Amino acid sequence: MATAAPLILWFRRDLRLADHPMLTAAAASGRPVVPVFILDPETAAIGAAAKWRLGLAVAAFADRLAGLGLRLVLRRGPALGVLRGLLAETGATGVWWTRAYDRDARARDTAVKAALKDAGHEARSFPGHLLHEPWEVMTGQGGPYRVYTPYWKAARAQPVPAPSPAPGGLFGPADWPDSDRLQDWTLGRAMNRGAAVVLPWQRVGEAAAGDRLAEFLDGPVDDYAKARDRLDAGGTSGLSENLTWGEIGIRAVWHGGMRALHEGRAGAERFLMELVWREYAWHLAYHFPGIDRQNWRAEWDGFPWRADNPDAERWRRAMTGEPAVDAAMREMFVTGKMHNRARMMVASYLTKHLLTDWRVGLRWFADCLTDWDAASNALGWQWVAGSGPDAAPFFRIFNPATQAAKFDPQGRWRARWLDPGSAGARSYFAAVPRCWGLSATEPPPAPVIGLAEGRARALAAWEAGRADPRKT
Repeated sequence: MATAAPLILWFRRDLRLADHPMLTAAAASGRPVVPVFILDPETAAIGAAAKWRLGLAVAAFADRLAGLGLRLVLRRGPALGVLRGLLAETGATGVWWTRAYDRDARARDTAVKAALKDAGHEARSFPGHLLHEPWEVMTGQGGPYRVYTPYWKAARAQPVPAPSPAPGGLFGPADWPDSDRLQDWTLGRAMNRGAAVVLPWQRVGEAAAGDRLAEFLDGPVDDYAKARDRLDAGGTSGLSENLTWGEIGIRAVWHGGMRALHEGRAGAERFLMELVWREYAWHLAYHFPGIDRQNWRAEWDGFPWRADNPDAERWRRAMTGEPAVDAAMREMFVTGKMHNRARMMVASYLTKHLLTDWRVGLRWFADCLTDWDAASNALGWQWVAGSGPDAAPFFRIFNPATQAAKFDPQGRWRARWLDPGSAGARSYFAAVPRCWGLSATEPPPAPVIGLAEGRARALAAWEAGRADPRKT
């Protein structure tokens, strides 16, 4: 088998060795492997923070492969052209990859698979990003789920294969193809001076992700059902960034949570439900691929949300004058992440108090989050706005002041990001673009709108839309 034709392994958001069906199958094949990462137009189009964090993940994975005597070949350009070139250079006869489920990636992968097969090459895709493929969990009528709770019940009832260990026996070709240099891609260019600020908040790579899961299951999972909503405490697993880039396998996380459940750990079931919420988001994104661009419910197409506007710009810059909203927006800009409770709060404030289209917020999150997940981002924004599947009704308007009082009762979280003398506040002003002209010495801004006034305005717009069926 040492003389068998090589396989090209096209890595994307699966930058790990363990719990990796494609790698396990490649090792079993006994063929030389050529690991490849392609900076294609679809990948290059992601937001600033996500692209920068991707670069960290690629570098860590390249080091991981180097420990096995393998190389991660980097190439830039349209995926099909790059793969055709590598097939010719290496004498490989097949290309394998882990499936992606967003609309643009599916279109790319479908075209690649068809073209490679037409040319006589093996083109094979594998599961690995989700617990269940989107077409595996369906209603009794054979259609996709539209509501989370029945989806959760159906998904939980399906078995999840045990995660496989990192495979042994992988080896490369006798002659390696040339590779781009990662630093020449300048994936962090759009981060500017913010990159150095955000870096300490990242835990990059497969080893760090495994440690993070072990730490969570060693204690915090017990209080997860309640602590997960606290803004002032680290009650979550923190695994979102690692799952986003495939630095840990979702099956490994699921089985870790199931072990905790069987041990009687109090928060384990809630943790498993949150993992399935991620699955539900991708289930919807696969079956309804416009969810990140169009109102899920067409009756919302006439709602008088504003396009981008000066109030939304104040929201982006964490200058709304509403302390909890501004604290959350600063936290995202400094850490690349935002607590889910805070995400709901700031999304509600933008779409309801400021009557701004949810897509304005979705795009800003996509640019600022290092754990950006296209499906979860879309579902979260539409759910809060009221226009999405299984959504909170529009009249459910989060009050940032009462949310902060409940989930940050001593105000420690707000002080961390708003107190001019705090490290968090200093980091924020060190990270923001200079053109914003912001300074920590400025007094806090006046509120864009009073909370009661904003709520009343939102409800009035909603009632007007209900009265006029042409609008909502």
